[in-house]
Amino acid sequence: MQNLTLEGYLAADPSILSAQGSGKKRASFRVLETTRFRRASDEPGERTTGFNCVCFNEATTENYIQPYARKGSRVVIQGHVENDTWKGKDGVEHFDLRLIVSDIRVKNRRDQSQTPEPSPGVSEDGGEPVGGYDLNDDIPF
Repeated sequence: MQNLTLEGYLAADPSILSAQGSGKKRASFRVLETTRFRRASDEPGERTTGFNCVCFNEATTENYIQPYARKGSRVVIQGHVENDTWKGKDGVEHFDLRLIVSDIRVKNRRDQSQTPEPSPGVSEDGGEPVGGYDLNDDIPF
């Protein structure tokens, strides 16, 4: 089996689909990875490669991909490569490689205009700590 770790950016919002019969969710998306290099003439060059990815893990699809992954999101993906074949409407057989996702990390940049979330254990108004105790108090023993 060919395992692959890929870091790149989502080309579009992921497509979330439900399987017929079972209703299990899966996600399919395309990741673009750009390689920069120097030509023999010492001029810079770059090549962008697109990878078709499919995640069959329903928990990962619902808990990470659907709420957080958006077009332009930076992702790190681990998975294995499979051949995908299909016949077109014209009867011609097509071949493609796709990455079956086993692990994904979405690395979104935080929007600077967002207000920071309150820290755990402190009420939203900044007053009395939640639960009646302050984590910064001295421990009595």
